[in-house]
Amino acid sequence: MLNFPVVIFDLDGTLLDTLHDLHASVNYALEQHDMPLRSIQEIRSYLGNGVGSLIAQSVPAGTSSEEREVVLSTFRPYYFAHSMDHTKPYDGVIEAIRGLKAKGKRLGVVSNKPNEAVQDLHQRFFAPAGMDIAIGETAGVPRKPDPASVFVALARLGAEPGEAVYVGDSEVDLETARRAGLPCIAVAWGFRDEPELLAAGAGTIIHKPEELLKLL
Repeated sequence: MLNFPVVIFDLDGTLLDTLHDLHASVNYALEQHDMPLRSIQEIRSYLGNGVGSLIAQSVPAGTSSEEREVVLSTFRPYYFAHSMDHTKPYDGVIEAIRGLKAKGKRLGVVSNKPNEAVQDLHQRFFAPAGMDIAIGETAGVPRKPDPASVFVALARLGAEPGEAVYVGDSEVDLETARRAGLPCIAVAWGFRDEPELLAAGAGTIIHKPEELLKLL
């Protein structure tokens, strides 16, 4: 068992299944600009570094930075309007959060998703279950894998890095945890499969949210 009083979670692919809404929104934006559509597996592989990176990988090779910005400006309002069409917590996530809170853990979310969306999702799903704070992409704070947002979360939770463990689903999360000096629990139900997580250096991999209660 890992005896950490603080648990920091990634959001998309770890707590929330956002893939179908992101896929539909990216393809809407591509279609509006007469660009080829992307498969759901392609979109899955592009996730983890924020919506700017998602669009940059989704547009055709050779697309100018100006064109990418135009596609991104189409994507953003559409996604915000449709981000809850199919998005929901993974099975067992809410129960795991409640269980960790019952153990006295302090809990936070750190995401590369825009902060406005993160706060809405936090209030809708996770604050009622006991999640203490949520932090999304914010001006002046570098995106993960830079550890800056993790340090902001730890400060808000009144914790030092040695008191916390990180939970995420991708190579971005593993690198974020490494840079922040936190151990990482990788989840195999999100946007990366177990072989990809192992290749990225994952040491601890879980397959169901309830396993967190055994580990922590």
